[in-house]
Amino acid sequence: MNIRVVHQGIDYTEECADEIKDILKEKKIYLINVMGSPGTGKTSLIIGLIEKLREKYKIAVIEGDIAGQVDAEKIDKLGIAVVQLNLGGACHIAPLSIKEILDYFDLDDIDIIFVENIGNLICPAEFDIGENLKIAVLSIPEGDDKVEKYPLLFAESDVLVLNKYDMMEYFDFNDEKVVEDTMSINKNSNIFRVSTRTDREVESLVNFIDKKIKDN
Repeated sequence: MNIRVVHQGIDYTEECADEIKDILKEKKIYLINVMGSPGTGKTSLIIGLIEKLREKYKIAVIEGDIAGQVDAEKIDKLGIAVVQLNLGGACHIAPLSIKEILDYFDLDDIDIIFVENIGNLICPAEFDIGENLKIAVLSIPEGDDKVEKYPLLFAESDVLVLNKYDMMEYFDFNDEKVVEDTMSINKNSNIFRVSTRTDREVESLVNFIDKKIKDN
């Protein structure tokens, strides 16, 4: 295992995000920004998607955390190129960090880059990192009030994944409320009820991503 660890650069500039988009467009790389709370299952979701997409696409991952490289180690074990981005006290990933990390990958040998943003329901939604697709992940144990309390993340995201859906029977979670709250602020949101443990709707999400890449 030889995981490269990078530390957060300076903060947001719109020009930097645009530069990332230009680089990725030229290289025909699709960038997916995965956002959500700590423990919502972002890493497990990314791994589930990798397992179904890797036969068709070459994939890399950027793992954002305050410290450590626990999740990056899980990705590395899959044989997937991964860079660990440690943000220290920052509450979001800055586009400059993404731009710098791109230099550590062979961009001619990548089709998809997953970015696991830092666990936070607020700050990551405010910043463009040059992504093609924003995925918000909300797990059943977190409760059904999060869209109402933290609307920006769900308003800005292209996809809402209701994750750990196999746990619905154990929690008082009203998924129809979540759908209604989401659609009231983002009528274009695409919602998937997913369980990576049981493979529920993972294939549907994979097909959605595949179509988005083809249409890009």
